[in-house]
Amino acid sequence: MKKLIVVAAAAVMAVGAAQAAYKDGTYTGEGKGRESMIQVQVDVKGGKIADVKVVKHGETEMIIAAPIETMLPEIVKKNGVEGVDDVGGATLSSQGIKAAVQDALSKAQ
Repeated sequence: MKKLIVVAAAAVMAVGAAQAAYKDGTYTGEGKGRESMIQVQVDVKGGKIADVKVVKHGETEMIIAAPIETMLPEIVKKNGVEGVDDVGGATLSSQGIKAAVQDALSKAQ
């Protein structure tokens, strides 16, 4: 039982350390949306995501508006894209945003 608790605690600490492992700075990344490449800017402060912005895209404004509004704050809150759901009706744009954020974060490690 004690070994199980120690292993569980180590796993929780490892996950927390992985999430805060980003170098401070501003990074850009790209991901494929439905109509175009989506470019994002990710600001990292204190080892965590502080802000995410979509800076360039060729997607239909009406379609990409919902993922921008709902997903970007969630990405900041979760310090990454893991566990962030795609927006229904804008799945490809949502996936493009997440891919772009992952691309940017790969440069922050």
